[in-house]
Amino acid sequence: MKYISLIAVVLLFLSPLEGQTQENKIKRPNIIFIMSDDHAYQAISAYDNKLIETPNIDRLAKEGMLFTNASVTNSICAPSRATILTGKHTHINGKIDNHFPFDTTQVTFPQLFKKNGYKTAMFGKLHFGNNPKGVDEFMILPGQGNYINPDFIVTSGDTIRKQGYVTDIITDVSLDWLKREGTSDEPFMMMYLHKAPHRPWWPRPDKFKEFTQKTFPEPATLFDDYKNRGTAAKTAEMNLLQHMMYSHDSKIRPETLEKMKGKVLPVVEEYPNSFYGPYNRATAEQKAQYDPVLDSINNFFYENWPKMTDREKMKWKYQRYMQDYLGSISSVDDNVGRLLNYLDESGLAENTIVIYTSDQGFYLGEHGWFDKRFIYDESFKTPLLVRWPKVVQAGSIENEMVQNLDFAQTMLEAAGIQPPDDMQGESLIPLLKGNKKEWTRDAVYYQYYEYPSVHMVKRHYGLVNKAYKLVHFYYDVDEWELYDRLKDPNEMNNVYNDPAYAATVKKLKKELIELRKYYKDSPEQDQKYIDLYESSGKL
Repeated sequence: MKYISLIAVVLLFLSPLEGQTQENKIKRPNIIFIMSDDHAYQAISAYDNKLIETPNIDRLAKEGMLFTNASVTNSICAPSRATILTGKHTHINGKIDNHFPFDTTQVTFPQLFKKNGYKTAMFGKLHFGNNPKGVDEFMILPGQGNYINPDFIVTSGDTIRKQGYVTDIITDVSLDWLKREGTSDEPFMMMYLHKAPHRPWWPRPDKFKEFTQKTFPEPATLFDDYKNRGTAAKTAEMNLLQHMMYSHDSKIRPETLEKMKGKVLPVVEEYPNSFYGPYNRATAEQKAQYDPVLDSINNFFYENWPKMTDREKMKWKYQRYMQDYLGSISSVDDNVGRLLNYLDESGLAENTIVIYTSDQGFYLGEHGWFDKRFIYDESFKTPLLVRWPKVVQAGSIENEMVQNLDFAQTMLEAAGIQPPDDMQGESLIPLLKGNKKEWTRDAVYYQYYEYPSVHMVKRHYGLVNKAYKLVHFYYDVDEWELYDRLKDPNEMNNVYNDPAYAATVKKLKKELIELRKYYKDSPEQDQKYIDLYESSGKL
């Protein structure tokens, strides 16, 4: 009897466990995390279709949720990616800028997925580190990577070169992996990470030809004079006319510039090999596709640039910028469409969460700028679209204050994985399920550190809620700015010293102090990173 009872007890415990495991395998969703590099929300037609139509990315909004107040904690590539991987602010994970090292003892969310039975993969641009943790298979670009015939570091540690256009190649590899690994019983988490549309914006030859024939509407603030802003906006080095490079960015051949010596004003310093570095990666056949468009651009520049006014030059540089930037995005959208189509055709779409975002926003001529770094909206805000069949209501729009800090915890909760206690984000699951009452955050925290450095955007931190943005610029200045986000959406007027906003300033300053404490940031932390920066010899 004892023997029979023992068997019964064992069966009693084993049977539910086996059933539970099988049930979990069916219910645990697959996750595809898509991130592009420097993809401005203004360049997704679900947000705004003045510049470009992106029908495939828009599908995620039509079939899922569009977030209108998604933002980053630090608007620069590697720190943003470190925040996404760890669910922690950059002052905690150590990756405060593109130079300081990432704290490799930090646990990343792919590690947790792998530990909890998910197949994991990463394809595309990581930007830092050559051996991502927690992924069964990877193929990542070294550093920034290249658009034309790019090199990749693969799981074995070898570096290989693939011929073709980077956006297409990353998609090819991602689809190959899904076809091999996506149909088994185990759920999967795949990071599908595009290089585009990061500078220097080399579209695929067909897109290059197509988009150079287009003219794009100018932003209202293209000729901003920064008169109602502080020192930071006035001294940043990201103006299209003054700082965008002729060869690196506008695709003017060095020979053209040499022939025009003394006639190309304003003078802009170029990166070494900034034109031929990317161009010479192309095969003779690929160059033959690029050359007619390059000839056309260079001929126009040679014949017209010296005769143009500064205003006309600014307009020309803006158009050249948009033609290449948006041409690069067009390929991203096409390839997102390839992936979404495969999910539909294979039946995987039904149980797969698809997230689309960028590592930060980007200036598309607003305030006369390109690049990012600032807490101002075009840089601070980031696209976020989430499709989760049978969970997220199709066509829903969410305006709560969310951040890339929240992505890790959201994906972990969706997969039924307990996040570590030291993650600092908040799961977006309540919002995705339409349970707004469970969402308690009303403001987010931001801090940017990389100064003095390229583009010379001063160090600053701030608090942002739906109505206001309070910013403190520090280090070599001590200036505060306040923007009324509802009355001044273009952020043209700093009202910090306006008596009408005195009570608002007092309230927000108190909230900012509390928010810094909550996220374990402080003036002492600021000084720690200043001291490290100054002792590193980077100044």
